[in-house]
Amino acid sequence: MDLSLVEVWQHTPVINKIIMVTMVIMSIWSIFVMIERFMMYFKASRQSYSYVLQLRDFLKQGKINEAISAAKTHGKSPVANVVASGLVAYRKGLDALENKGPQDVGDFDIVDSVNRALERVKEREISNLRKGLGGLATIASIAPFVGLLGTVIGIIGAFDLMAGGGAFDILGPAIAEALYATALGLLVAIPAAMGFNYFTGRVETMVVDMSDVSSEFIDFVLREGRS
Repeated sequence: MDLSLVEVWQHTPVINKIIMVTMVIMSIWSIFVMIERFMMYFKASRQSYSYVLQLRDFLKQGKINEAISAAKTHGKSPVANVVASGLVAYRKGLDALENKGPQDVGDFDIVDSVNRALERVKEREISNLRKGLGGLATIASIAPFVGLLGTVIGIIGAFDLMAGGGAFDILGPAIAEALYATALGLLVAIPAAMGFNYFTGRVETMVVDMSDVSSEFIDFVLREGRS
């Protein structure tokens, strides 16, 4: 008997067809997310490296405005976006220290102002970096169980056929359907799990980069910010 995918599909009950189509949709979505995240992280890493090299030169020369302008040309870099917020806060802090008016309520800590600006944008960038990873984790977790559900339904159908005295040419598609459901669940879950673990590692690396560069910038502000 021919147990091709077409033959099995024709004998698959509606509920298992829905389950299999759902898993295919989950697979397509997870592949789309992995491709999008890979391209996004690649651009982010490349632009971050480029910006950090420029930033160090600008800070050595005290070129704050140039450092801010350079950050705007590296919009895909989370490091650039975080540091840009600190640079803007630093420039505004210096202006506030030099120009006092009737609205001033007293001195403020420029270092604290810069640090808070860095932390605000850092949290937002981390959230953007993790976009879609929760969905990958969910698919990796539930896909085997969805496949197992299809397997159980297929086995139940096979037993019903056996109770009716079905021969192997009748039982074969039901058993194959159950096994295909299991295999499909694993095929969906395994890439999603691998992608989630890989991208989580990439995110953690970029978080460390943001923290390191932010710390270096705070050191700069501590040295230069009160002068």
